[in-house]
Amino acid sequence: MRNWCGPVLLALSVACSSDQTSPGNAPDVPVDLSSTTLNGAVALTWDDNSYASDPENFESYRVHSTSYDIDAPAGTDPCDTSWTLEGTTVAPEFVVGAMVNGVSRCFAVSAMSRTGVESGFSEIAFDTPRPDSRNQVIYAVQVRSDSSGFRFWDDDGDNVVEAGELGRVRPGDDSNIDFLVDRDGSGTLFLTPVRAGTGVEFYGDGLTADLTSIDVAPCLPGSDPAQCAAFTATPIEAAPGFGYVFEMTAGDEFFRYGAVRVTHVGPRFLILDWAFQTDPGNPELLIGRK
Repeated sequence: MRNWCGPVLLALSVACSSDQTSPGNAPDVPVDLSSTTLNGAVALTWDDNSYASDPENFESYRVHSTSYDIDAPAGTDPCDTSWTLEGTTVAPEFVVGAMVNGVSRCFAVSAMSRTGVESGFSEIAFDTPRPDSRNQVIYAVQVRSDSSGFRFWDDDGDNVVEAGELGRVRPGDDSNIDFLVDRDGSGTLFLTPVRAGTGVEFYGDGLTADLTSIDVAPCLPGSDPAQCAAFTATPIEAAPGFGYVFEMTAGDEFFRYGAVRVTHVGPRFLILDWAFQTDPGNPELLIGRK
C-alpha cells in the first residue's frame, strides 16, 4: 500500500520572506486553515483573526503553496521548501484553481500589514483535487439493463486517467463495472459491487450533508493491525442523503477510491453525486477538515 500520511496539519519551520525590519508590526498569524477538495481546485478557509485583532494594521492575506511528496518517509516533512504565491485576498477564503487532479499540494496563509510587514505562515494544510460529477441517473437493472451499471474509471489500457474514462454508465450485465443498481422484491434499490476487487461501505452512521462532506476512505479494522480490512462485496442499500465509499483494484498494487452520495431513490432509478481519486493508493476523497 502506498505511504499515505492521513490528513494532518504540519508546523512550518521555514521563515517567511517578508522584511521584518520594515516600520510597523506584523499582523497576527492566520489560524485554523482548512481545505475542501474540488475538481481541479482546492478551496481554502481560515479564521479572520489577523484582521479582527487590528483592522487598522491589516492589509491582505497571502496564499502560498508548494509540492507535497506523498511517499516521503515517516518523520520527514512531505512539503517542499520552495513556496509559490498563489494570490492575495482581503477575505479569509481563497480558491486555488488550475490544479491537476490527483496531484497533492501543501498550502499556507500569511497576513500583510499596511506598512508591508508580513506575518509568519499559518499551519499547513495539504489537499489533492479529484474529478467529480453531480446528478448522475442510474436505473435499476430490472428497469433498464443498459443503464444500470457504473464504472468510476474505465481505463483504455494506458493507465492514465483521462476525462472521457471517468464516470461511465454501462450495462448491468457488464462484468467490468464497479457496481450495478439492483432492486429486490419490495422495491428497495441496492448498490451491488460487481468487478472483482471492488467493495463498498457506508460513509459514517448517518446522513451525509453533501458530496464535499465525505472525507478520507475509512480504514476498517482487520486481523492484522497494520492492514485495513477489505470493503464488503455484498449489496448495500441505496438511501437518499447517505454517503458511500468504494474501494477498487486497477491491476496494480494500489487501491483506487471513489465516493458516492445518493440524492434521490425512486422505484425505477436513483440519482447520485460521485467523486474519484485519481492518485493511486490515495484514500483522500473530498476533504473539509482542519
